[in-house]
Order: sequence, then structure tokens, then C-alpha cells
Amino acid sequence: MRPTLALLFLGVSLSNAADAPLRALLVCGGCCHDYAKQSVLLRDGIQARANIQVDVVVSSDGSTKPYFPMYENKDWAKGYDVVIHDECAADIKEMPYVQNIVDAHKNGVPAVNVHCAMHSYRTGTDVWFSFIGLQSSGHGWKKPIDIDFSAAEHPITKGLANWTTIDEELYNNLKVFDTAKPIVMGSQLQQKGNKDTNVVAWTNDYHGTRTFSTTLGHQNETVSDDRYLNLIVRGVLWSCDKLNPTYLKAYSGPNGKFETLPAKGAGAAADPLKKKP
Repeated sequence: MRPTLALLFLGVSLSNAADAPLRALLVCGGCCHDYAKQSVLLRDGIQARANIQVDVVVSSDGSTKPYFPMYENKDWAKGYDVVIHDECAADIKEMPYVQNIVDAHKNGVPAVNVHCAMHSYRTGTDVWFSFIGLQSSGHGWKKPIDIDFSAAEHPITKGLANWTTIDEELYNNLKVFDTAKPIVMGSQLQQKGNKDTNVVAWTNDYHGTRTFSTTLGHQNETVSDDRYLNLIVRGVLWSCDKLNPTYLKAYSGPNGKFETLPAKGAGAAADPLKKKP
């Protein structure tokens, strides 16, 4: 082959590799949320904004113990560039099940953690909270939250404007780990007339792996909001170190896999984390 042709083919090959979409796994299911709808809203919202193909695994178990068989396998995240955790699984405590989840990220798979993921996998230790970078134990009533992006300069929040959500849940902050960096604050009027202000989005360095988390996203209307989806997408791309124009464009390929898991067993469907008035 002539050198010029060889260089041409090499250039095409490198260009195709650069344009290849990222592969994300979105895991949804558990208590207190419309995961059947939100899994689709997140998948479609991400793919419309970023060159990412999203596979979805959603559990139809509405209890606090949604079971995902893949987590029994230590290599459950193999082949993915990033995993988006959107579970609500407060009463899943078993080891090595939970350890398998965090070990995939400890070994280098970036993660994005959404809303009730912060209240999941309460093993009685910091194994899950240290992965997330923040410990939260609950929330109060559902009222609008004023979102403030001025708390820190960060690539994720660059160009995003402050806004006020519809009725949402403001999660408390029991502990912010030293490895975490708060980047978005949220303020909410409380029943006694005072305002609470807590971290609502942050990054974490988990043994060298990037993670991004936000406690926002209870209501379907919030999850479908362009402002929310823009934040999620920027967090996903940042976690993969791909927050650049090459990936800030719509994915144009076929949808990834969509798997709905049956409920393993009955459990509590009431929100165990809502603060008593």
C-alpha cells in the first residue's frame, strides 16, 4: 500500500475511534419513584445531548430492596465507560453484593449517582457513602429548591444559570467527605419559616475514579427539565473526562438494551427517609 493511502486509512480509523459513542449503563429501581418513566426520560435526555449510548436496567420492585442479579458478579460493569446509579435501595445491606458495586468503580469505572442513590445500600459502614462522597439520612417536605451554581467554579457548572425547581426534596448533609467537592447548593423554605441550604451536587475522587452526584430528581417534571438534564449530561461527560464538543452532541445510533427486572419479593413501599413533621 502506498504511504499516502496508508496515512489516509489511519486518519479515517482514528477519526472513527474519536467519534465512537461512550457506553453508559443506567440502573434504576426501588422505592418511592416512577422509575419506569424516569429511566426513559434519563436515557432519552442523555442521548439527545451527548454522544452516549445508554443501556438501561430497571427493576419493577417498588420496595426498598430492589435486587439486581448483575451485582452478584464482580465484573458487572465490564464494557461500560460510565455507570449511572438511580436506585432507591435503603435496605440492601448484604455483602459482598454492595462491595461488588463499589469495587467496579474503585477499579476505574466512572459513576454518576442520582437522587435516592444517596440513600441506598445502608450497610452500617461508610462503604457506600465514601464512594459517593457525601452521607445523607433523609429529607423534609417537598417544596421548591433555589439552585445556586455560584458556590464553586467547575467545568460541570460552567454556563449553567441559577434556577428554582418545582416541589422537590432537599436532602440533608450529615457528612461531606474530604474527597468530595461541592459544586451546587440548594436552598429551601422550611415549615418554621427558615431556609435550609445544603449541597445538592458535588464531585468525588474515589480512589482515583471520578464520580458526580446530585440529590435532585424526585419528580418526573424535574427529571424531564432541560436544566436538570443539562446538569446530568455535563456530570456524566466530566466523570469520563470527555466534557468537550466532540461528545456534547446528540447520539445518532440505535437505542441500547432496555431490561426490566421482575420484583424479587414484596417490601415496604412507604418512604422510610422522609423526616417527620
